[in-house]
Amino acid sequence: MRKTLATVLLGTTLLTTSCAKRDRADGAYRDHVEAVKEEGKLRLVDPGGSTPTEMPTVPSPAAGSGAIAYAVPQGITKGDVAGPAGGEAYRDYGINPWTETAKDHLSTFAADVDTASYTLARRKLNEGALPQRAAVRVEEFVNYFSYAFPEPAAGSAFAVVMDAAPSPVSPGRHILRVGVGTKAKHETERKPANLVFLVDVSGSMSGPDRLELAKKALRILTQNLKEGDRVAIVSYAGATRLVLKSTGVEHKPQILEAIDGLASGGSTGMASGIDLAYEQAMANTRPGETSRVIVLSDGDANVGPYTHDEILKRISGHVKQGVTLSTIGFGVGNYKDELMEQLADKGNGNNFYIDSLGAAKKVFEEQLTATLEVVAKDAKLQVDFDPAMVARYRLVGYENRDVKDTDFRDDKVDAGEIGAGHQVTALYEVELTPAGKQAKAPIASVRIRHKAPSSDKAVEAAFPMIGAPAASFASASADFRFAFAAAAFADSLRGGQDAEHWSLVQIRDVARAAAGDREDRNELVSLIGKAIALRSRSASL
Repeated sequence: MRKTLATVLLGTTLLTTSCAKRDRADGAYRDHVEAVKEEGKLRLVDPGGSTPTEMPTVPSPAAGSGAIAYAVPQGITKGDVAGPAGGEAYRDYGINPWTETAKDHLSTFAADVDTASYTLARRKLNEGALPQRAAVRVEEFVNYFSYAFPEPAAGSAFAVVMDAAPSPVSPGRHILRVGVGTKAKHETERKPANLVFLVDVSGSMSGPDRLELAKKALRILTQNLKEGDRVAIVSYAGATRLVLKSTGVEHKPQILEAIDGLASGGSTGMASGIDLAYEQAMANTRPGETSRVIVLSDGDANVGPYTHDEILKRISGHVKQGVTLSTIGFGVGNYKDELMEQLADKGNGNNFYIDSLGAAKKVFEEQLTATLEVVAKDAKLQVDFDPAMVARYRLVGYENRDVKDTDFRDDKVDAGEIGAGHQVTALYEVELTPAGKQAKAPIASVRIRHKAPSSDKAVEAAFPMIGAPAASFASASADFRFAFAAAAFADSLRGGQDAEHWSLVQIRDVARAAAGDREDRNELVSLIGKAIALRSRSASL
């Protein structure tokens, strides 16, 4: 996919902006990038070396004073627009529109439990900057946090929570939460794992927050493996190398020594690294175990025989052979979020971003079984709204996981994967009909379709909503209120049209009231406060 980088010269003065807005009235798409101004023009530079294209800047009502925007020229789609001049790349999947229930009462999407977007945004905010809007995926903010779920009923793979309450920020609207969880497994119950660590050791991975942090994360993972697990290590830069052949965890010192010996330098040949990693995974796969490639990288892939699209196609082929792939992202400035997210999507794995040892422990220590073992593959959720009760609705997030309603029962259509103990939570804004406002009754139900890990035959189950919406937002559960705060914060950060009038102060108050004494939830409260300060500072410039 062609990437575009926007830079403009104004002496040595830089104006940095980071926001995106889609104008629904005329279909124009505008994206803010790190830029500097020169005589009211922006210069688009193609990394492939084509001649820069200049075009006039346009004012942006969404940006603060001094911000620069550009109108994307004909032939460049929103998905092709790269990130700022530092080299980061994100893909804007748009924002789900409102849907009239009388015209379409079904909302279908693939289950997703990635969390990279939240962790990356946390790093940006902690470093004193708002994340780029295209980098914010609402569902990854919501699903970063855990919620209380009942045990799945006998014979069911899933526990389901459906509840609703009046919106605290949009009078006249309600919030519907749909939550799906799987049964957690103790580490001793987990299948043996055949793992291949695919480590980017190119020059762009130099630094304590990149390769050195990746090595610390791998040490944590290795220390938490159990008897029967095996590890191979492949590194890639200008050349690809088998650092460690498949080695049983009983030889842990040998694995740790190989990790410690990884050093960065050279260009980035991701494609050949992926080929060798899958070769190692396939050669050592045994019946009854989990085989997974784990990519640790900043997502840059600047040399090799394959384009990004070709890399994704190759991964899809390997998935059919039973080897999944997860991605672990590191670094800022040149981070390729889009590629890392799509690699995990095509690889039937998860996409994480690690900015600290704490984040590494969360993924590779606290959530190891869920990270490594899939219990439901090609999982799709279909929410069925009652047209008599709901006038219209919008799904907040999951834009890149949209599934056609007609594809819900098409088992050839790829969907999402859920690990043991994973939870998938989605939130909707809904407007009730006059009858819905009067009646005290459920407003929707949900169907879940999935395949067992070792089967290509899908099964389906339906779950009704139990009970009517809560009388007030304050009377809803703390989990419900906190999930809404996480979603509302993300929707505001990404410039959601419906979130433009929402108050971050009010959202912070909602999060604080529902956080309790949980450290991760109180961290979100702190991040919202930092976003408030950054926006206030921008408005005062």
